[in-house]
Amino acid sequence: MATTKHQEVGHKSLLQSDALYQYILETSVYPREPQAMKELREVTAKHPWNLMTTSADEGQFLNLLLKLINAKNTMEIGVYTGYSLLSTALALPEDGKILALDINRENYEIGLPIIQKAGVAHKIDFREGPALPLLDQMLQDAKYHGSFDFIFVDADKDNYLNYHHRLIDLVRIGGVIGYDNTLWNGSLVAPPDAPLRKYVRYYRDFVLELNKALAADLRVEICQLPVGDGITLCRRIS
Repeated sequence: MATTKHQEVGHKSLLQSDALYQYILETSVYPREPQAMKELREVTAKHPWNLMTTSADEGQFLNLLLKLINAKNTMEIGVYTGYSLLSTALALPEDGKILALDINRENYEIGLPIIQKAGVAHKIDFREGPALPLLDQMLQDAKYHGSFDFIFVDADKDNYLNYHHRLIDLVRIGGVIGYDNTLWNGSLVAPPDAPLRKYVRYYRDFVLELNKALAADLRVEICQLPVGDGITLCRRIS
């Protein structure tokens, strides 16, 4: 059966059938997508870097996951226009908090009016700049150790392991860290001579290294899911 290129903005699904992905979106995702998230998705579609956004099905998954674990204090590394951030904010209780880290405030401000209109901007503490220095600073303060219920990472893949070495002490025991793009366009099993985009080839080895490290890290239970471009959930157990 012939397949066509996925047309959805932010689409990173590993499903081979475009029709099946459309079925998931039109049957289960779009009918339940909050109006604010729909608006932000449509605004993001006009941005030249729209492939960076979290897909609608993954946004729905994150929203439900946060409710299932009763998350209240969360962190997000890599915000872009804020689709996954809005999904998180809508899932948290009224007094929930999100520490949102990104190197580009301009992109965040694209989605900020929609986030404000949705009435959840007060839950977000946005910090512009590289995440690693701030994480190192937080680790020096005991009050942040084990203080986060959930942390979502969708940022520079070459720093994922550096993030993990720090985040493992910031998430509480029983809390969850989610690493996005851990199947990296399906390139992880591509032959060495496969025609890959330059950025895909560059980051592939970093993603492979992360996956190997997470599988060997006995401090966490892991589950790698083929949602979006692959997301690995790590539940801290020690």
